[in-house]
Amino acid sequence: MKVGYARVSSVGQNLESQIKSLKDYGCEKIFQEKVSGTSTKGRDQLKLALDFVRENDDFVVTRIDRCSRSICDMQLIIKQLEEKQVSLVATEQPISTKDATSKCFLDMLSVFAEFETNLRRERQMDGIAVNRHKFKGKQQTIDIDRIKTLKREGMGATAIGKEMNINRSSVYRLLKRVENI
Repeated sequence: MKVGYARVSSVGQNLESQIKSLKDYGCEKIFQEKVSGTSTKGRDQLKLALDFVRENDDFVVTRIDRCSRSICDMQLIIKQLEEKQVSLVATEQPISTKDATSKCFLDMLSVFAEFETNLRRERQMDGIAVNRHKFKGKQQTIDIDRIKTLKREGMGATAIGKEMNINRSSVYRLLKRVENI
C-alpha cells in the first residue's frame, strides 16, 4: 500500500498540490497537517502515518523536507520505517530507501533541508538584532490625558468611550493603569 504524508508549515499555506501529487502517485491513504517541519514534536498526523504503515508499504512524500527538516529526525523516521520494512519514497525527488544510491541522496537532501532551516533562523535573528531599536511594540494611540480629563469632569466609562470613539473596556483598562501609577 502507498501511504502519503503532506505537510505545510502554516495554516495560510495550501496542501492541494501535494495531495494531488500523492494521489497521482497512487497513494490510497493520505495524512496531512499544517505544522512546522523543524521537529517531529506536535506532528500528530506524522505519528499516525508512521504507526499506520505496514510491512512492504511505501511511505510517500512529495519532497523529503515535507517529512522533516532535521537530519536527526529524518534518520529516526527512516530507522522506524526500516524496522517495519517500509520504504520511504519522494515523488518529486529521485530518492527512496530501496537502494544505496537513493539512500545517499536522501541523506544529502536531509543535510540541505536542515541547513536551509538554520540559514532562515540566522537571517531572522540578524534582522531582529539590526532593527531592535526600531521595534518597541505598538505605540499607544489613545490619549490617556483626555480620558483622565473626561473622568474628572464626571463622565463614566461608556460616555468617555463614545466621546473618544473607543471601546469602554479600553477606558476601564487605561483608567486602572493610571490609578496604579
